[in-house]
Amino acid sequence: MRHLEQEFGESSNAIRVELNRLEAAGLLTAEMSGNRKYFSANTAHPLFDDINSILKKFVGIDQIIDRITSKVGDLEAAFITGDFAKGRDSQIIDLVLTGENLDRKYIHKLVEKAENIIGRKIRYLVLTAEQMMEVFKDKPRLLIWKADTEERKEGGH
Repeated sequence: MRHLEQEFGESSNAIRVELNRLEAAGLLTAEMSGNRKYFSANTAHPLFDDINSILKKFVGIDQIIDRITSKVGDLEAAFITGDFAKGRDSQIIDLVLTGENLDRKYIHKLVEKAENIIGRKIRYLVLTAEQMMEVFKDKPRLLIWKADTEERKEGGH
């Protein structure tokens, strides 16, 4: 709550009221843990996809997806991990690319270009799907791109 107070320059009471309104509207879900209330986006809400798209554009994730997921090799999927996967804003975006025979030098160039466009640092890992599941099995991750299996069979993305 204190972080939101600082970020928005509003009182904790005003933020609490707004979070409760978003929960009442069904845009957020809440879970109690002890005396703390944790809010999450309601992915089942009919407006979730639209709001998520706006957020991705604001944060710059759409730029990352467009620049990194094409022409890098046999890319299977791209995930956001770390703070963004937990629903927290950050100046560092943690990106995990899964696939075989990925062009790491080209990925590095694309990441540098994307960083300049969005004004945020991107930390990235290149893993196989098996490594991804092993390393991030109990950690939050957000799938942001997945190869179409038909396109992969044909050799394109």
